[in-house]
Amino acid sequence: MLHPSYSDLMKAANSEVETGETPIVNSRYSIVLATAKRARQLIDGVEPLIEKPRCPKPLSIAVEELENSKIHILSEEEAAAALERKKEKEAQRAAMAEEMISFDEED
Repeated sequence: MLHPSYSDLMKAANSEVETGETPIVNSRYSIVLATAKRARQLIDGVEPLIEKPRCPKPLSIAVEELENSKIHILSEEEAAAALERKKEKEAQRAAMAEEMISFDEED
């Protein structure tokens, strides 16, 4: 038997969903996709969100992070909104950097 089981991971992923709402994760495929994506991030150098993982393998760390609610699976709408917020923040940072450069040039 796999530990944690798919059903345990699905419960963890849906733990923040209110009663009566549609669960974000309702298939094993979603769990596999999310953990594989997170494992790729870990392989690319992103720091794990767990201090002392049980296993050093990226996929095992991703599963452990999901099990402990350190990562969240977003619906398509939430992912699009998060991406839009990220783009807005990057645009604000770029504008601030441009302002600072032009201010320095005035001196």
